[in-house]
Amino acid sequence: MAQILPIRFQEHLQLQNLGVNPANIGFSYLTMESDKFICIREKVGDQNQVVIVDMSDPTNPIRRPISADSAIMNPASKVIALKAAKTLQIFNIEMKSKVKAHNMTEEVMFWKWISVNTVALVTEAAVFHWSMEGDSQPVKVEGNASASTLFCFAVRSQAGGKLHIIEVGQPATGNQPFAKKAVDVFFPPEAQTDFPVAMQIGTKHGVIYLITKYGYIHLYDLESGVCIYMNRISAETIFVTAPHEPTSGIIGVNKKGQVLSVCVEEENIVNYATNVLQNPDLGLRMAGVLRTADTIRKFQGVPAQPGQASPLLQYFGILLDQGQLNKFESLELCRPVLQQGRKQLLEKWLKEDKLECSEELGDLVKASDPTLALSVYLRANVPNKVIQCFAETGQFQKIVLYAKKVGYTPDWVFLLRNVMRVSPEQGLQFAQMLVQDEEPLANINQIVDVFVEGSLIQQCTSFLLDALKNNRPAEGHLQTRLLEMNLIHAPQVADAILGNQMFTHYDRPHVAQLCEKAGLLQRALEHYTDLYDIKRAVVHTHLLNPEWLVNFFGSLSVEDSVECLRAMLSANIRQNLQLCVQVASKYHEQLGTQTLVELFESFKSYEGLFYFLGSIVNFSQEQDVHFKYIQAACKTGQIKEEAKLTDQLPLIIVCDRFDFVHDLVLYLYRNSLQKYIEIYVQKVNPSRLPVVIGGLLDVDCTEDVIKNLIMVVRGQFSTDELVEEVEKRNRLKLLLPWLESRIHEGCEEPATHNALAKIYIDSNNTPERFLKENPFYDSAVVGRYCEKRDPHLACVAYERGQCDLDLIKVCNENSLFKSEARYLVRRKDPELWATVLEENNPYRRQLIDQVVQTALSETQDPEEVSVTVKAFMTADLPNELIELLEKIVLDNSVFSEHRNLQNLLILTAIKADRTRVMEYINRLDNYDAPDIANIAISNELFEEAFAIFKKFDVNTSAIQVLIEHIQNLDRAYEFAENCNEPAVWSQLATAQLHRDLVKEAIDSYIKADDPSAYMEVVNAASKNNNWEDLVKFLQMARKKARESYVETELIFALAKTNRLAELEEFISGPNNAHIQQVGDRCYEEGMYDAAKLLYNNVSNFARLASTLVHLGEYQAAVDSARKANSTRTWKEVCFACVEGEEFRLAQICGLHIVIHADELEELISYYQDRGYFEELIALLEAALGLERAHMGMFTELAILYSKFKPQKMREHLELFWSRVNIPKVLRAAEQSHLWAELVFLYDKYEEYDNAVITMMSHATDAWKEGLFKDTIAKVANVELYYKSLSFYLDFKPLLLNDLLAILSPRLDHSRAVTFFSKMKQLKLVKPYLRSVQSHNNKGVNEALNNLLTDEEDYQGLRVSIDAYDNFDTIGLAQRLETHELIEFRRIAAYLYKGNNRWRQSVELCKKDKLYKDAMLYAAESKEAELAETLLQWFLEEGKKECFAACLFASYDLLHPDVVLELAWRHDIVDFAMPYFIQVMREYLTKVDKLEEVESQRKTEDEVTEPQPMVFGQQLMLTGAAPAAVPPQPPYPGYGYAAPGFPAQPAYGFNM
Repeated sequence: MAQILPIRFQEHLQLQNLGVNPANIGFSYLTMESDKFICIREKVGDQNQVVIVDMSDPTNPIRRPISADSAIMNPASKVIALKAAKTLQIFNIEMKSKVKAHNMTEEVMFWKWISVNTVALVTEAAVFHWSMEGDSQPVKVEGNASASTLFCFAVRSQAGGKLHIIEVGQPATGNQPFAKKAVDVFFPPEAQTDFPVAMQIGTKHGVIYLITKYGYIHLYDLESGVCIYMNRISAETIFVTAPHEPTSGIIGVNKKGQVLSVCVEEENIVNYATNVLQNPDLGLRMAGVLRTADTIRKFQGVPAQPGQASPLLQYFGILLDQGQLNKFESLELCRPVLQQGRKQLLEKWLKEDKLECSEELGDLVKASDPTLALSVYLRANVPNKVIQCFAETGQFQKIVLYAKKVGYTPDWVFLLRNVMRVSPEQGLQFAQMLVQDEEPLANINQIVDVFVEGSLIQQCTSFLLDALKNNRPAEGHLQTRLLEMNLIHAPQVADAILGNQMFTHYDRPHVAQLCEKAGLLQRALEHYTDLYDIKRAVVHTHLLNPEWLVNFFGSLSVEDSVECLRAMLSANIRQNLQLCVQVASKYHEQLGTQTLVELFESFKSYEGLFYFLGSIVNFSQEQDVHFKYIQAACKTGQIKEEAKLTDQLPLIIVCDRFDFVHDLVLYLYRNSLQKYIEIYVQKVNPSRLPVVIGGLLDVDCTEDVIKNLIMVVRGQFSTDELVEEVEKRNRLKLLLPWLESRIHEGCEEPATHNALAKIYIDSNNTPERFLKENPFYDSAVVGRYCEKRDPHLACVAYERGQCDLDLIKVCNENSLFKSEARYLVRRKDPELWATVLEENNPYRRQLIDQVVQTALSETQDPEEVSVTVKAFMTADLPNELIELLEKIVLDNSVFSEHRNLQNLLILTAIKADRTRVMEYINRLDNYDAPDIANIAISNELFEEAFAIFKKFDVNTSAIQVLIEHIQNLDRAYEFAENCNEPAVWSQLATAQLHRDLVKEAIDSYIKADDPSAYMEVVNAASKNNNWEDLVKFLQMARKKARESYVETELIFALAKTNRLAELEEFISGPNNAHIQQVGDRCYEEGMYDAAKLLYNNVSNFARLASTLVHLGEYQAAVDSARKANSTRTWKEVCFACVEGEEFRLAQICGLHIVIHADELEELISYYQDRGYFEELIALLEAALGLERAHMGMFTELAILYSKFKPQKMREHLELFWSRVNIPKVLRAAEQSHLWAELVFLYDKYEEYDNAVITMMSHATDAWKEGLFKDTIAKVANVELYYKSLSFYLDFKPLLLNDLLAILSPRLDHSRAVTFFSKMKQLKLVKPYLRSVQSHNNKGVNEALNNLLTDEEDYQGLRVSIDAYDNFDTIGLAQRLETHELIEFRRIAAYLYKGNNRWRQSVELCKKDKLYKDAMLYAAESKEAELAETLLQWFLEEGKKECFAACLFASYDLLHPDVVLELAWRHDIVDFAMPYFIQVMREYLTKVDKLEEVESQRKTEDEVTEPQPMVFGQQLMLTGAAPAAVPPQPPYPGYGYAAPGFPAQPAYGFNM
């Protein structure tokens, strides 16, 4: 059994493999403040460096030059604290910045990071804390009043080692004082001078890790001081340690550079403390720390001590006192509590928050208490189970609220269906809650399906009315479904819904059909759109509201209305005539009177025609209407006369109504009825005054009459119409007095002012002044009036009203371009400018000329100029814009120095006329040079751009143009020489570098003294192999900035130029280069001499070894590999030595490789691929004795033996079978046909089936009798038993019974017999058959009986069939019946007798003259007939003696009379006499006994006469007349008693 270890040991890395100098791995140079960083101070040449190893990325250490004498890393981040004498500094490595610094007044003796933000400093006199935050300085620490801290320290004195654990300060209130512990520290005899050097606390497990100088680890329990474990983990001193946070262990570094960690092995610690230390209390406490499912299982497996609670309950009790149980503990504690029915304990623990709730705990509790389970699910946040509990407990309203709160989406429809089964009303509420939000929680269609499944129409209707109240188009199908279900089941509800007009998006044709089927014809007509459907429904007027029906026709088209009327009259004219008349009267204007008349006439309904026309005749002027009305009246007998008016007023009213006013005026004026004219315009219709005035002017009425008529009319009439009537007749001045009076009255009506303006224009009465000053006239109207009279006045009117298009039109038509230009400039309307500057404007050129020459020259408003210029730009008129801008900018106007205009002039020239750009650049000075130059570049005007940059001394941009656009490096070089500016040289150098002019670029960079592009220079020089020039550049760059990259590349360039002496001198001095990186590059490019120097400098022995291999220095390579102690290095050197056939050195390396299982396969493949099998076997044989020999080594050696030295494999396996990988070796042995070894391995691997198969398949090599019998008994596949039987029959038949003796406990004997029978080898296995016949197996019995029969062993056969009866007795009897030996035929008779075939048995005995057997079998049969037949046969055969013997053998079966007859007939009475004597004696004995019994009965009768059974005094048997006797109850369960008679029991009697 493997040893149980309570600790886990791990090696994280080897500092020497990272290139750390072994001399610097020590307390004075290496610090480790936490498990995240290791900090080492090194001296490389004359330069001090700090190496920072990030434990999360150990393969990439950070190297920085420092001048400090101490460095400690921040425990959490890449921040380093440095100390040089009394100077302290803190640097952030990632940000490459100094965080803070301080100069101490005292020497710092010790310092340490005590937190991520604070450094503790210890001087000779005081302790300081220095915080990283802010600008704080180190603060002196005074006494701390905090209580209850344990202080642990270890000492070694002459008396021995001691570990002290004491409490510092006073214990907290309520705490018991901690008892001081002083524990002996054991030091083994071989380390008597050992002493503690480091100690850390594992807070998670409550243990103390103590490290000694000799590398021993001591593990102590912090609370009790018990030593848990002690062992040596390092041959070298571990001089620095820190807590290992991931495992709550200890991590440290030893003198060899190994970074090691030790922690508690949680899987073993409890078992170790309980079983090895025999300390159950410590195991219990450790289990309380670990608290895993495995811990619980272990406690469950510990038996309880008598009189004590089980260890598991003790464990739970401790945990409950300490706090909350975790998930596994809660489950295991609650399971027995619930089984005992102590639910109150569970409730108490939940209230005290002692249990961690989980879904599993809820499932456990639910079986006992669903409400309590709900509480558990809520605490465990298991939404699906919470909702299930809510549903099961009827708390449906809480489901939606809870689901929203936790953001869980259950199967709402499934829940709703469950709720519906419980309570439809609650289901309705639940469904409403599901859709109450804007986004419903469940699909409404599915919710409706749930209602419909339960035939809950009422609840479904309530739900849908609420859910569909917003009447959305997308819900149309649901509206249809709602109406459909109610039209089918509750039409009155559907009628109410339709009447409320709640919904408008349902399927109207479908609902209309349902309404008609439900008898709701009005609703059906409201929804039908097809005429056929409407006609079918509308004829049933007795079911419709008449008023509604008349209004319904108003919604139909003319054609549909007529067709419906026709259908109504066709269906039932008597019933529907009145409604048809009402419809025709109301809608005759729309339907057409003539159509309606024809409709009524087509049905010869003159009554209807009369009533229809009578309703409209008073309002109709149609002759046909009156005629038809009179005709209908005549046919219906209803005629009356009309009177006519004689006054003129009706004439006036009629003329006014039918617009015959002009004719009326002429009639009245000519008939001297002027007063009626005044009456008409004053009282009847004043609005007709303009027409009246027109008529009076036509009849040449005097002006005074007209003026007076106008003045006296005070009603409302149109001034426009009046002016129009007068203006048509050229009498406009007639209205001047009236117009001026209206203006004096304050009238602002535009028509009045328009008319006055026209009069002033025609009379030339200062019209321009009026047009400019009057605010009330309509500019458009007056402007049009002026266009033909005075275009200038038209412009004035249009400008005043901003009638832009009208003004432009009149100016164009009359060539008033100057006025138009001034107006456009003043108007400042971009859209108007766009209109006039369109390309299809034929007057554009004339207008532009006036704008340039006149309009803009006159303006002083910058905005007007700006709008005009933008308009020209928008119209894409660059040449015209240039003209405009030259006029403004170059002609010394007020805008000459305007920066934007100068910019615009140059830009426009760039766009339209590039030949003038250079002129403008030279003439103008106030423009945005950089922007203009960039635009020129974008337009490929590179010379112009160069001129701008040069003019304004922007030399860097100027040379950029020469380089990038003109692409003339010669001009650029000349320009750079003229300028001689570093920035210019830098740009030139960059360009040269891009053109692969590396030498010229480097010269330019040197002139610029600019090393900034060192990366590009290095890349270019490397690409073009300009290493000599690169050395010059990098030497210049190194003077400017001591960048790590520069120095690194300088070293590589020196290597490339083979300046090894300079290279060695450089790396020996202070530098900041990545020497390791350079060494790798040299190595990759085959510069092994340089790489050797570099690797040796950084002490990278791994790569140094590889380099030496390439140089052929194998012994030195092995020495370097030994220093590197890296598997990869060992492997590389080993392979190189193999290639160089240095097998001794290769073996030295190989011994360091094979101990690593992952590397073994590659090593073996390398040797095998090159055919070095002997050397490989020698290497592995030598490695078997190593301390770290592992399974892989033994396995691979076994495989090699199987391939190349099979004679040694058996010995190897017998020695080391437990240390090899058996499956792998099995395959190798099988491939090599080593069958004996294969069987051996199968046996050790407990694959007995395969072992047996192998021995049977390769018996010559692998079969051994003892091994086979031992193995066959262990196989799992019983089929192999039968294969082995076949194998033994073929291979070792004489040993078959020995095999069967072993296999018999598991053999199917029937199958085995069948097999041997088929193989015809039953005789061979007779011993086996006898040995298993005790099982009374039918097949075995029959096989053995057949063998005995064949062997004629009748005694053995008789014994077999008597002892074992499980066989086919009849079949055997039939076979034996014909046997030649009488004993076997006797056995056949015996078998017949055993199967009650007495007659056959007796007949067989008679054939063989076995008289005794025949008599015995006849007697046993108990058949009298058979016995009598036998008697007769004896007589027939003359066997009188047998006859006499048979009489006694079958005595009980024979009838004496038959015997007497036979004896008398055959004259053998003498032979029968003994039989008769016996018969007589038997009968006499029977008679004597009967007489004795009879006499005894009589004696008893005389002594006691039995009393009769009576009822009262009447004897039941002797009474004369039967009395009514109550019936006696019969004996329960038997017979039946009729009323009044005693019961007659069926099988009993009555008491």
